[in-house]
Amino acid sequence: MFPRIILVRYVRAFILELTFADGVRAEIDFQNKIAGRGGVFAPLQDVEFFARVRVEPELGTLVWPNEVDLDPDVLYSQATGKPIRVPEMA
Repeated sequence: MFPRIILVRYVRAFILELTFADGVRAEIDFQNKIAGRGGVFAPLQDVEFFARVRVEPELGTLVWPNEVDLDPDVLYSQATGKPIRVPEMA
């Protein structure tokens, strides 16, 4: 299991600094991840709304006021460049 996010800091338009439980810290640009996406992602295209991000403490991931959340394993992989580990089936 990948480490969970313990801290998020809004840096500037669509860029967040994430700190993970294992101490890894990285800035991630979310603009390409949300640009042009509709539905629940549409509000995130507004910079002021995007900046209202917080860490969901039980899941250790990012969440916005409209309850959009992002997979912490994917974010950790992006932050570190390490592939996501898939558990082997027995």
